Amino acid sequence: MSQLEKLPRMQGNEGLRLLEGLRVLDMTTSIAGPYATQLLADLGAEVTKIEKVGGGDDTRAWGPPFLDGESLWYLSVNRNKASVTLDVSRPEGQAILDDLVLQSDVIVLNMVPKVQQKLGLDFDRLHALNSRLIHVSLTGFGVSGARSALPCYDLVAEGYSGVMDLTGEPESGPQKVGTPAADLLAGQDVALATLAAVIERQRTQVGKQVDVSMVASMVRFMSPRIVPYLGSGDRVTRSGGRDSVIAVYQVFDTADDPITLGLGNDAIWARFWKAVDSAEYGALEKFRTNAARRDARSEIVAAISEVLKTRPRAHWLALFAEYRIPAGPINRVDQVVADPHLLDDGLFYAVDGEYGLVPQVGLGIKFDGQSAVHRRPPPTLGQDTVRVLQERLGIQEATLANLRNEGIV
Repeated sequence: MSQLEKLPRMQGNEGLRLLEGLRVLDMTTSIAGPYATQLLADLGAEVTKIEKVGGGDDTRAWGPPFLDGESLWYLSVNRNKASVTLDVSRPEGQAILDDLVLQSDVIVLNMVPKVQQKLGLDFDRLHALNSRLIHVSLTGFGVSGARSALPCYDLVAEGYSGVMDLTGEPESGPQKVGTPAADLLAGQDVALATLAAVIERQRTQVGKQVDVSMVASMVRFMSPRIVPYLGSGDRVTRSGGRDSVIAVYQVFDTADDPITLGLGNDAIWARFWKAVDSAEYGALEKFRTNAARRDARSEIVAAISEVLKTRPRAHWLALFAEYRIPAGPINRVDQVVADPHLLDDGLFYAVDGEYGLVPQVGLGIKFDGQSAVHRRPPPTLGQDTVRVLQERLGIQEATLANLRNEGIV
């Protein structure tokens, strides 16, 4: 039985309805924008994904791996949406989009300003069309400034932010974060900013221009590193799994598998040494403060390493849980998805898609104890074109047939 077949099954349901009635046009591609609109969709918004005729979202081609012909990257950030194919570069397509804009609350784009203007999707034009529309741009460098026209991917944003320079072992070169961190953080910022703009619109009845930059989002993520540098002038360098501020905050080997261990305050420090039957060592005056322990870090790390290598990981994790000491395993992805606590929480599940089972990672946020967000699987390309254009715009079948023949939809 495959890992996919082992996942709990989830049926489509009403899901969360916090944003019910909010209509969002998703004109983004790749990861950051679709992740943002999936968050809104998970919370109950009606998200209509506008895709290129023939090809669709770029991530549909990102693979292998593919599942039943669909990219698993695409499937990770597009549930609870409808897919409409539309060529907005042609007058007929732009006219249809304008009609959808008139009915929508939010539009999310990941196009640089020049492309927005070329396609008639810039804030000024769409605001004139629908003054209540919240216009959200998600770009690499923002919609203004010297870099606003530059293309950007997650890798580029991570490099600009400084996070790559601080990731990895001291003796190695810079490393990218193991998940598209800039994409996901910027996507969360889009969802957050959209909701803030929706709340303001309740007071003003006027839409907003929202500008989210992947680089800015990623730089803000670096605040706990940047602010200490600005205040002290001390430049932080790569420290691998070891924190540069907390005296003991790193990975240690045990008799079998490694663990993470964070002794972040004086009380935890004392409990750790009590747990390993060396309370006297932990009580030494030279280890009284975190600053003092930082000065003696090499000695402390050597002492802890010697202790932890005597027993297997399971022993230490059980003991540290008893003494309330922050510690944990270093899981591989296959171990993460088998975690019984996460499975019980409904974080991993499978649903019936157009061609078979589709794996998903849930929202992980609960509202009144409810976190089941699934209403529908990620759509196949153009799956909802006819339904959306008929139901929302009243376009007749004969007209739709002509639009299809012309390659407009």
